[in-house]
Amino acid sequence: MPNDISSCHDLILQQQEQITALQKQVAILMANQAALTERLNKNSRNSHKPPSSDGLQKPASRPAFARNKGRKPGGKPGHKGRTLEICEQPDHFNELLPDKCTCGHVLDKSRARVVEVRQVFDLPQPRLEVTEHIVLSCSCERCGSYNQGAFPDGVNARLQYGTGVRALVVLLNVAFKLPVKKVQILFEDLYGLAINPATIIGSTRRCFERLGPVERLLRDSLLQSMVNHLDETGLRVAGSLHWLHTCCNGLFTYLFVHAKRGTEALQGASSNLPVFKGWAVHDCWGSYFGFDGCRHAVCGAHLLRELAALEENGTAWAAWFRRYLLALYRLSDHGKGSLAAVEQEKALRLFGKIWENADMAEPLPRKSASGRGKPKATKGRNLLLRLRKHQAAVIAFAFHEEVPFTNNQAERDLRPAKTKQKVSGSFRTLVGAQVYARIFSFISTARKHQSRVFNELKNAFEGNTFLNKACPS
Repeated sequence: MPNDISSCHDLILQQQEQITALQKQVAILMANQAALTERLNKNSRNSHKPPSSDGLQKPASRPAFARNKGRKPGGKPGHKGRTLEICEQPDHFNELLPDKCTCGHVLDKSRARVVEVRQVFDLPQPRLEVTEHIVLSCSCERCGSYNQGAFPDGVNARLQYGTGVRALVVLLNVAFKLPVKKVQILFEDLYGLAINPATIIGSTRRCFERLGPVERLLRDSLLQSMVNHLDETGLRVAGSLHWLHTCCNGLFTYLFVHAKRGTEALQGASSNLPVFKGWAVHDCWGSYFGFDGCRHAVCGAHLLRELAALEENGTAWAAWFRRYLLALYRLSDHGKGSLAAVEQEKALRLFGKIWENADMAEPLPRKSASGRGKPKATKGRNLLLRLRKHQAAVIAFAFHEEVPFTNNQAERDLRPAKTKQKVSGSFRTLVGAQVYARIFSFISTARKHQSRVFNELKNAFEGNTFLNKACPS
């Protein structure tokens, strides 16, 4: 009997150990399941993933702050459309009149009147124009001195391409993301000549060198701006991860490549941030807040996506914070104006009240099982801490008229680089990435000034661009 009781006691202890081990395993598996479910549920509305990753089953919708404006989609009253207009000086005329009347009489075209005019805009067969430069010499009849002409600047070889060809291949390679091989194929399809890949690469390098002074003008112009947008995105360069940084606004774009994402890059010689004195609009990346010389504003769209993800996972306070930000967005004329002084005080009090309620509802950080290391906080707790620490930057858009609600300007200026990388692959060298960054900065700026990019690239090869007048001296 005693042996039976002892064996039962040992069995119970063994089963308790097994139950404890299984409970730990179940907890780990449930945590993994929750993490995987959260990852699968991420889309462009509740994370930083682009809309293109949503797939066909989850069509991207307009963000919450852009909806419910009571306006129909499409062009608004007063919007200047861009469509074909009647050309005052057509290149060709085709007068249409029958030769004879139905009765057989020959018609006199001089007596005809215009009934209707229709114009067709079309492209002629593309062809290269060849200019032959001939150097002549002769002796002066009066004094007998020998005189000889000289080739124009830039005409250095017996056969070469002009600035128009070089501008075109740079435009195709950088702005339209075509790989060198496809630029070569397209050039042959259009003009019947297989342009050498070395010519394409050499044209981009020459354009990069000519745009050096222009890049300095861009940086100086951005430093004088009241508001600049800042962001960064990863690039594959020479087989390793690099970062493409931007400083931009509605008129100017400046891009630079660095091996680091954070403070080392932002404090480097290529960055404008150390000497910028205006408003810096960005996401909550901590490295930006290390600069005290400028004023900071946080992108509202980023916060709304984080709050939407928490709300989908059952965090009640996230819904209140999201409604709070959207209410400020509407009261500030969709981020284009600012609240009155009385409304600002109410907004601050309401922010504090919502934060205190959220602080009580959100779980506190938990220590690890080993008791070592920093206590692990939830995503909601981390977001709450950021909201409190950077409260002034979070609601700056509602308190200052010049501060926008989102950092979309920076994201738009960075997005083409991701397309470039997907279409053409990674950059093989750091120099190649730097060439892309400088040339695309110029192209983006030219488009913001509504200039014709092809013409401006031609002017860049000749050392004269619109930025010499657009940028302050």
